[in-house]
Amino acid sequence: MGIFLFFLLGGCISVLAGFFGVGGGFILTPMLMLMGFSPLEAIATSLLFTIGTSLSSIIAHIRMKSILWKEGMILGISGMAATQIAKPFVFFLESKGWDELAIPIFYIFLLAYFALKMLKQGKRNQAKVKVPPASTSIIKMILIGLFAGFISTTLGVGGGFIIVPLTITFLGIAPKEAVSSSMFAVLLIVVWGFMSYAFTISIDYKIGFVLVAGGLIGSQIGVRLIKYYENREISLLLGALYLATLVSVVMKLVDLSYIGLILLAVFAGIFFIRSLIKVRVKKRLGAENK
Repeated sequence: MGIFLFFLLGGCISVLAGFFGVGGGFILTPMLMLMGFSPLEAIATSLLFTIGTSLSSIIAHIRMKSILWKEGMILGISGMAATQIAKPFVFFLESKGWDELAIPIFYIFLLAYFALKMLKQGKRNQAKVKVPPASTSIIKMILIGLFAGFISTTLGVGGGFIIVPLTITFLGIAPKEAVSSSMFAVLLIVVWGFMSYAFTISIDYKIGFVLVAGGLIGSQIGVRLIKYYENREISLLLGALYLATLVSVVMKLVDLSYIGLILLAVFAGIFFIRSLIKVRVKKRLGAENK
């Protein structure tokens, strides 16, 4: 039963990961901490999971032809460089006994910032915005990649939950293309980040691979759901997901972990029901038009 629950957890998180282009780590890491994993165990396991979901999602995004390869490569390589700075920082926190408090607090500040960003973005009129000139956007992409890579290895996330909102708000990339390009950058970052931990942290590979197995299925579903949503809806939903995850981390700090788990489950349930309705409505309209 325990193995099946981890398989189901991996599948559900990866649907959200594939849809939002966030790798899934920023949801899985706090979930694992809520379930009793130490911060470092949660980080390493989450990075392993994100490798699997990213690979699966990228295949689907390639078919959709929505990846901006140059942007994804710049973001990914910048992020890979930053992972080497982050690893010593994480071990420093652990040596001082600060990791149990510092890592959740990092999450809270970042999630609060990006939740407000995406909710504000979703409320705007979605008139097309022009991408900044290449000479300036490359610098911004490098800075975004460096920041995402550092946070990825520090918090055990893919970096996508940082890359997606920042590329939308600061580079003017449309949400659907930001999601696709983010997955490519995330893969480069998490592979490098995971290798930083693989030989120094004890990882339960059995649980890790069960999570990945569920993720390989769920991520394909998540990517396919993108076509049923408008860019504005994606931004609003991503902001809501950040808020739900933020509250769950706060609940962990005040020893009310079960409330955080319930909140994330409620968000996932609403998202899945909404998506099912959208798929059925679109199929019915398609059948009527034939």
